[in-house]
Amino acid sequence: MTDIEYLDQAEALLRAVERCCDCINESSDADIDNQRVGGMVTLGFSNGSQIVINLQKPLHEVWLAARVGGFHYRFDGAAWIDTKGQGEFFDRLSQCASEQAAMPLRFRALL
Repeated sequence: MTDIEYLDQAEALLRAVERCCDCINESSDADIDNQRVGGMVTLGFSNGSQIVINLQKPLHEVWLAARVGGFHYRFDGAAWIDTKGQGEFFDRLSQCASEQAAMPLRFRALL
């Protein structure tokens, strides 16, 4: 993957996260505060916890940090997959956000 291809895919991922937050906030009581600074999105929850998603450009990875731990993802041509074989990015984000919001939340790549 070239640097440009990585940036295109990674930016699409961050935009999808932001769009999902907007949709979740409109359709539920979750009230996720999402803030973006450059290549990093921070999701804030009402209990004070956060999820941080940031781009690791030199490695062509996206990192996700949540209460349960940190995860690294690489794009495989179709999806962002955990580098240690622990699944897909949006599935993990949904799991972590649901736990931290104390309600079921669903994030996905395309809206």
